Amino acid sequence: MPPKQHVKEQKSRRVIVAAVIITDGRVLACERSAPVEVAGRWEFPGGKVEPGETDQQALARECAEELGVRVEVGDRVGPDVSLAHGRAVLRVFAVRLLEGDVPRALEHTSMRWLAKDELDSVHWLPADKPIVAELPALLA
Repeated sequence: MPPKQHVKEQKSRRVIVAAVIITDGRVLACERSAPVEVAGRWEFPGGKVEPGETDQQALARECAEELGVRVEVGDRVGPDVSLAHGRAVLRVFAVRLLEGDVPRALEHTSMRWLAKDELDSVHWLPADKPIVAELPALLA
């Protein structure tokens, strides 16, 4: 009788979504407050997609929680970015603020609106750098 083969169950990758919010030719960047190893680094706001949520639903929820705003989720920006040695993926979407909502730093140390020539003025998290590279075309 041949030995039993053990097949490793393929777990689906965790999906992290983030928002590129552009207003008046500037993009919103948020400074992380935690965890300590990334505190002070800059990112696009967002978070984990929870079970039963679409990417778009998760991003709308995260924008409400982190920034206190309602958004309309639009098109993807850039490619999927592999995180955590391939155990997670970052997906970034263009979003539009609704009805004059103004973002507030509810979960971040601070926020800045960056013009095209200011994109390199903050220390981005490595996962966000491929998305930053896509922004000059969107900030025309």
